[in-house]
Amino acid sequence: QVELVESGGGLVQAGGSLRLSCAASGRTFSTYLAMGWFRQAPGKEREFVAAIDWSGAVTSYSDSVKGRFTVSKANARNTVYLQMNSLKPEDTALYYCAMGSSAAAIREGRISASWGQGTQVTVSS
Repeated sequence: QVELVESGGGLVQAGGSLRLSCAASGRTFSTYLAMGWFRQAPGKEREFVAAIDWSGAVTSYSDSVKGRFTVSKANARNTVYLQMNSLKPEDTALYYCAMGSSAAAIREGRISASWGQGTQVTVSS
């Protein structure tokens, strides 16, 4: 069983930056899996944010974060990061990480492990 633990959220002013981390433990087979991020704002459905394949060569982003967020992965530490710059109030949400067979699979919602607890990001205007 895989456990995902997200961290790095917080309160930031609009235009600021945050870096989220997600550590995977358990039966990860980490070097062969893609990892990514989703978010869920109050009253809204969970939505895809970004994903990266096991090699780091393929990434995918939602249109709403493209150019502002960067996803990266450290295979040796079974960890995925999300660098968030130029944050906007509409980025406020609970952020979750996910694992899948590829970045494309994660983008389509086909994930391989249970969700973690998430980390809260709040952007004030």
